[in-house]
Amino acid sequence: MNVIYEKSSYMGWNGCHKLSNGLVDLVVSGEFGPRVLRFGFSGEENVFLEQYEAARQIPDTEFKLVGGHRLWHAPEDPQRTYVPDNSPIPVTYSDGVLSIVLKSEPVAQIEKSIEISLDPTSARAIVTHTLTNRGVWATELAAWALSVMKPGGTALLPLPPRAPHGPSNLLPSTTFVLWSYTDFSDPRWEFTSRSVALYGDPSRTDAQKIGVPVSEGWLAYWRDGTTFVKRIDFEPAATYADGGSSAELFTNGLFLELESLSPLVKLAPGESVEHVEVWELTRDLPSPEPKNVSAYFSWIKGHE
Repeated sequence: MNVIYEKSSYMGWNGCHKLSNGLVDLVVSGEFGPRVLRFGFSGEENVFLEQYEAARQIPDTEFKLVGGHRLWHAPEDPQRTYVPDNSPIPVTYSDGVLSIVLKSEPVAQIEKSIEISLDPTSARAIVTHTLTNRGVWATELAAWALSVMKPGGTALLPLPPRAPHGPSNLLPSTTFVLWSYTDFSDPRWEFTSRSVALYGDPSRTDAQKIGVPVSEGWLAYWRDGTTFVKRIDFEPAATYADGGSSAELFTNGLFLELESLSPLVKLAPGESVEHVEVWELTRDLPSPEPKNVSAYFSWIKGHE
């Protein structure tokens, strides 16, 4: 199989750019963003949420929750996070890499770019996120990559291996970061010794969120027989935003987000931080019920 690139429209959005290898395809927008609109098996459902009609009703002067996959910078802030990204942006394709660049945001003066390469023979893409400080002062931030998934599925966040209490296991091995609205009595949460699962129940509009330093280096979302996996690097010695979170899960009924973060860095003017995700699709994994969690660890280990 070869990777085919073409300019196209998608779901009423003009100025889009598409990569396909015959097994999976991926679509980005050139009208706004940077935003990946689609990732899915060719001819089948998009794994990302599509809020396109609702977004078209919102003025371009406001931030739009379009869906898809986007790039922000953490920590979250009402002024710098929700800057509208509704203007056309340059998209180029060269040597197998699709590049999207937002030159500079008006508030934080941060340039955002996403580079994507699609594997020619498998359901895998490498997605490189870069933030560059185009301002005149140093800025502390982390690259924050958010995949907005359709509701009705279950996200799985892995935990480090467990070990018995004893002289060599006296210190904590991981942390949970909770928000003011996190409620573990909510039935959408499910816990095992090696995982936290969150169900994206479309009937529940109240929000839930958790952050964890994910040393296992992956997150997954299962829905209707298809699993979306994203692999991320974890640096044990680094400082992470949001109380030490390298990965986060969020849901509010409309969608469920798989979020990953780079280490927290202080960028001088002109400096950049890079954050890489590897996306994979598979039909080989069952619903992430407690009895099936070990299958995820085995599959991900076997496909490194």
